[in-house]
Amino acid sequence: MLTELAGPFGFGLTAFTLIFAATELLNIGKLVSNEHAPLWAAVLVFAWSLPGDIVLVIPMALLLGTLLAMQRLSGESEITALKAAGITFARIVTPLLAVGIVMSFVTYYLQEGVVPYAEDQLTEIENGVINHVSAFNRDLTVSAPLPGGGRQVTIATAYEPHSRALLHVTLIQYDNHNDARQIVFADRAEFSADKWTLENSSLYRFNADGTTTAEPHIPQQEVQIGEKPTDLVKRMSNDDPESMSRFEIAEIVRSGQLSQNALRKYVTTYQEKLARPFACFVFILIAIPFGLRQIRSSGSASLGFGLSLGIVFVYYVVMTICSFAGEAFLAFAALWAWMPNILFTAIGLARLRRAAVV
Repeated sequence: MLTELAGPFGFGLTAFTLIFAATELLNIGKLVSNEHAPLWAAVLVFAWSLPGDIVLVIPMALLLGTLLAMQRLSGESEITALKAAGITFARIVTPLLAVGIVMSFVTYYLQEGVVPYAEDQLTEIENGVINHVSAFNRDLTVSAPLPGGGRQVTIATAYEPHSRALLHVTLIQYDNHNDARQIVFADRAEFSADKWTLENSSLYRFNADGTTTAEPHIPQQEVQIGEKPTDLVKRMSNDDPESMSRFEIAEIVRSGQLSQNALRKYVTTYQEKLARPFACFVFILIAIPFGLRQIRSSGSASLGFGLSLGIVFVYYVVMTICSFAGEAFLAFAALWAWMPNILFTAIGLARLRRAAVV
């Protein structure tokens, strides 16, 4: 069964990857012709974009591979022969379901370990080599809660990746009543050993009696800004949790920097990133009974490809609807993230049960 699946899976992986790669190749042409990007940089952009595409492609390839494998085995009566030899239907399909579970964890590893690194490299090349801009092209503003109550707003105009320093920094601290109590101006803030150090700073305190205390020149002082440089750059470069790992998303959510709308997006994506890789198992489960139909061998590949596209389309429509529901009902975001897998697993089990008694 595994050997039977390997060939169609390889075909599906290649076919779907080429579909995604075609779009990336068009982008390379635009980068070279319109943006005058170096060819080597455009090729690297293409290479670093592939891991994200492969994570999307693997479940689709497993779906197509299982459909084609089961169609061939069913069309040539090999499933019937196995049953006649005393092999139960559950034992026949168990290797395929095991592949689905294993590939779910493989996809999860790629999503969490490989894709975020690839996205970081992609962003660095696009910003530093092609666009010649900083990691973020607008003023940085971060709001963080203070341990004793109140909040601190950090504003910076630029970021130096090589030194991990914020430039032209302003820190404004507010009390519980949202009144400004302290303002700090600094030329730069460097990050090292999990601490931010301000250089050439000026501090102004607004006392409760209405007086102001000024310290116009402080060579160095340590402060808490609320986020690490990598988190700042990642969030300010595209503000896209899809390009982050679940660990990175959790760090940003715990930092308390996000607005309510951003928090909904980040929490929903955090839950979805755990559920999505298990589409590998769900797609194999639902493909087995669909593949048992008696199909003429000459049209099995085209029909399998069309059927797989239809199943994928319906699945991602349901997933999109559930994603909106997860953002609307944040307390149930985990449930909505798993809802597509739950629905399609129920459909697959029902059809598989009927196929087992035929």
